[in-house]
Amino acid sequence: MNAAVAARAAAAIAALAVVAACAGCAHQGALGISRAGRAPRRESIGADSVTVALWSMNETGGPRAIDSGAHGLDGISGLETRTDFGRFGRARVFRHSLDSFVFVPSSPDLDTPRDFTIEAWVNLSTYGDYEDTPIAARWVPQTGERSWLFTVVGRRLVPPVVPTASPGDHADLLAHAGTGLLLFAFQPADAGAARAYTSARPVELGRWTHVAATYDGATVRIWINGSLDVQYASPGAIRRSDAPLELGNALDPRWLTSFGGDLRASLARDPNAYYALDGILDEVRLSNVARTRFAELGP
Repeated sequence: MNAAVAARAAAAIAALAVVAACAGCAHQGALGISRAGRAPRRESIGADSVTVALWSMNETGGPRAIDSGAHGLDGISGLETRTDFGRFGRARVFRHSLDSFVFVPSSPDLDTPRDFTIEAWVNLSTYGDYEDTPIAARWVPQTGERSWLFTVVGRRLVPPVVPTASPGDHADLLAHAGTGLLLFAFQPADAGAARAYTSARPVELGRWTHVAATYDGATVRIWINGSLDVQYASPGAIRRSDAPLELGNALDPRWLTSFGGDLRASLARDPNAYYALDGILDEVRLSNVARTRFAELGP
């Protein structure tokens, strides 16, 4: 991520803080974003001692995606997302649009090289037309900055079924993976090709599903609704990176601009939303351990 984009993202967050302050919010979260006014909800996941970040998506509106973890890694959502009822409290709805995303600026706190868990509640409306639709990712076009990708395999359609061909940014990871499967990929810290692993079962459409990928430096595991779906031996570590975290899409951060106060992909040369997720995300949590139990799913 270049310095200009980082500065624009920081400016957008600062602008939101000013708005919150002017509204007379008494309780301010990280980066000055208000944490007041959340709808009551039953707690599902907690920000425990091994939580790097937790985006509960409980905001009642606006572009803020507040991190309730210790590092305050608050994100900014694109113009084409909205809030709605979720699996627990509220959630954020994503759609087929280049401006449908949540962008979390680059931070060293996002790096969890060896012991790692990414998890979320998802409710998909459709599978993507192209290679995949990311749930969460630190996977940018610059190969030297790629870290990891947690995504849902799409239908991989080609013209004339779809109006234009995909740029193929993730094609080398998918091989013959079936539509609807979860895929977790990471770039090893040591030199070598990216490693990619898929679930055995697809994510069902139209229903809430808890999904997770974990890594302990030796084994990658993919979980569905709290049950181990598959595991793969994969010794090593995940590459540290300056890449931001993106939820619900895969965008080149260099496309983003905060001109006019909102973060949007106005600088994109290609307006097609190849990798935009169509569905709802709730309770997205990043942890610095490889979890084996998920409290929100019971004992």
